[in-house]
Amino acid sequence: MKTMFRGLVAALAVPALAGLANADGCGPAPVRADEIMQTAPLTLEAAIARAGQAAPEVLRAALGSKAASAEADQAGRWLNPAVSLETENFAGSGALEGFDAYETTLSFEQTFRLGGKRRLSERAARAEAALASAECRVQRLEVQKLAGELFLELQAAIEMAEVAEASAGLAEEFARVVDRRVEAGAAAPPELARAKADVAILKAAADTARGEVESRAIALAAVWGEPEIDFRLPDGRGAGLEGRELDAASDPGRHPKLKAAEAGADARAAATDRARAGAWPDLTVSAGVRRFEDTGDRAFLAGVSLPLPLFDRNEDATRAARYRTEGAELNTRAVKARLRAEQASLAARARAATSRLRRLEGEALPLAEEAYSAAAKGYRVGKFDLTATLVNGGVKPDQRAAQK
Repeated sequence: MKTMFRGLVAALAVPALAGLANADGCGPAPVRADEIMQTAPLTLEAAIARAGQAAPEVLRAALGSKAASAEADQAGRWLNPAVSLETENFAGSGALEGFDAYETTLSFEQTFRLGGKRRLSERAARAEAALASAECRVQRLEVQKLAGELFLELQAAIEMAEVAEASAGLAEEFARVVDRRVEAGAAAPPELARAKADVAILKAAADTARGEVESRAIALAAVWGEPEIDFRLPDGRGAGLEGRELDAASDPGRHPKLKAAEAGADARAAATDRARAGAWPDLTVSAGVRRFEDTGDRAFLAGVSLPLPLFDRNEDATRAARYRTEGAELNTRAVKARLRAEQASLAARARAATSRLRRLEGEALPLAEEAYSAAAKGYRVGKFDLTATLVNGGVKPDQRAAQK
């Protein structure tokens, strides 16, 4: 019962623990079942770590992050030059009849993006890649949080199964006491039937509890993409978070959700700068050589081409990008406020759960155990009948299991 309440307190601390786990870059390699320790029971830390490394959602987000990084590399490339070959003044009339006076021109063209478009495009793409990486970390956090919650639910189910089995064992022992009293003529036979009925009920409850353990374990394995249980069950002796405290005033600035919001604001700001650069036209420079067939002479040529920004200066796109930047900045402030509130609420719940745990362990549980022990002892010596024993013990055995 003690460890079960510790698990309840630990469940409140999972978001904070998951936020600190695996703080490295997003892009883990899959973890196979034969790469984890099968000889030791699964721990909370191991479950969180494996979920962050092998969950399909994390792997998919990591691939998206790599794709965004590749797109950023592409955005920084120079435009390819163009080569053209032209033939003029042939198959005409008069002096241009046939191919005696045709001209051949070979030229090369290179377009230069003015206004720092290439640099700003690469910067915007890098910001999008940083956003994809931050969103991948958020996905990892969510998966780790789910794994932590499922682990604690599994551990609670294991402890409930242990309590149910212990209750069934206690009921069997008590039934043997009743049987001996019935044989000795100190108790009526219906009391034995009632005790055996309680044994059957508690054994059925134990079977249900064991099935719940298996169900929780399968759900946990599914987090990292396994269709069946591929780990040793936890030992049910606590979550290993005793002594951890949550501080409502601590800085949530390292939280992946806030990092993702900030990365989104940076990406929108970079996109705004890139949109502003779109007002500058691109300059195309050409150079080549021309050959005159009728004389055999050659001559160089050069040219410059510059679009006239009369109708489109990319103003609308710039305005749209600016609006998105303002929205991203508002989102960053909202995410920070929500994280603050969530952290304060979590700390309050943890304090309340800890206080309840201490009161139950220090007052309620010792008194309940003392009452049941005294009632059972009284029944053995014939001081109470079966009904009085169950009443003096506080609750029936099956009710005790349910309340635990």
